[in-house]
Amino acid sequence: MTDRYAGGELIAEVVRSGFPEGHHHGSVAVLGPDGEVVAWAGDVTGPVFPRSANKPLQAVGMLRCGLDVPDDDLAQVCASHQGEPFHIARVRAILAGAGLDGSALRTPPDFPLSETAREEVIRSGGGRSPLLMNCSGKHAGMLATCVANGWPIDDYRSPDHPLQQALKATVAELGGEPVTATGVDGCGAPLYALSLAGLAGGFLRLVTAGPGTPQRRVADAMRGHPELVSGTLGEDTRLMQGVPGLLAKAGAEGVQAVAVPGAGAVAVKIDDGAMRARLPVLVSGLRRLGVSAPIVDEFAEIPVYGGGARAGAVRAIW
Repeated sequence: MTDRYAGGELIAEVVRSGFPEGHHHGSVAVLGPDGEVVAWAGDVTGPVFPRSANKPLQAVGMLRCGLDVPDDDLAQVCASHQGEPFHIARVRAILAGAGLDGSALRTPPDFPLSETAREEVIRSGGGRSPLLMNCSGKHAGMLATCVANGWPIDDYRSPDHPLQQALKATVAELGGEPVTATGVDGCGAPLYALSLAGLAGGFLRLVTAGPGTPQRRVADAMRGHPELVSGTLGEDTRLMQGVPGLLAKAGAEGVQAVAVPGAGAVAVKIDDGAMRARLPVLVSGLRRLGVSAPIVDEFAEIPVYGGGARAGAVRAIW
C-alpha cells in the first residue's frame, strides 16, 4: 500500500445524442472469492476516503464494543438514510434505547435527502434537524455504544475518544491494512482512509464471516433491511434486493463498495466525485465476477436526458 492515491484512469464516458461529451477518470478494484485482486483500473493500493462506505466496518466496531440493538436498528446504524419517516423512527428508537434523544446528536442540521420527505417536512412547518441528517443513524449507534461503555458523549466525535480509537482499529483490521490518514467526514465524525483493495476486502470479510459474528451480523442486517440503508428507492436498496446475498454501500465523492458471497467484491472511486459514473463502473466489475441480474443490467447505463427524453447515457469504458 502506498501513502497517497495516485489517481485513476479513463473508466467512463458520457454520450449525448451519439456524441461523447464527457469522461470520468477513476479506479476500481475487483477481488475474487479468495480476496485476491483479479481485475483493476487505476490505483487500487493508494488510500482514499471511502466516506459512507466505511459505515458497515464502523458498525462492526460498535458491536464489538457492546452496542446491543436489533437488526433493523443495526441496519440504520449503517445507513445513509433518506429521512423517510420510518428512518427517523428507527434513529429515535436507537437513541431512546440508550436513554437519549435527538439533542445528543452532533450531526449538522439538515433536511431529508428524499425529495418527498423533504417537502413533507417543509409543508408541516419543520426545518433542518440533526435527526434528519442522513448519518444520524450512525451517530445514534455511536452514542448508544458510548452509553453502554460509560464513555462521555459530549465529545464522541473526537478522533481521540475511546470509541473512535476502537472504530479506527476495526476499520484497519477489516481492511487488512493500516489507516494512513484520518479526516473529518461530512457528518463531523472521523473518517479513515483505506485503499480500494482494502475496502473491497473489508466488505468481503463481512459477507464471508461465520454466522453470529459481528461482521456477519452487520451484513445480514443490511441485506435483511435494505430499505433502511438507503431508502425505499435507493440504489443500494435495489442492488441488495436484486442480487441474492449482495452487500452494498455507497459513499460520497463517487465511492461504491459491494461484496457477493462466493463471487467476490468490487470497490470504485470516481476521481471527480461524480456519483453518476460509479454504478456503470461497478457493473463492469460485477460482470467480471460473473454476477448477473436484471438490476445489474439496468445500472450498466445511467440515462442522460434532453428535453425530458433520454438522449444518451453514462457508461463504463473499462
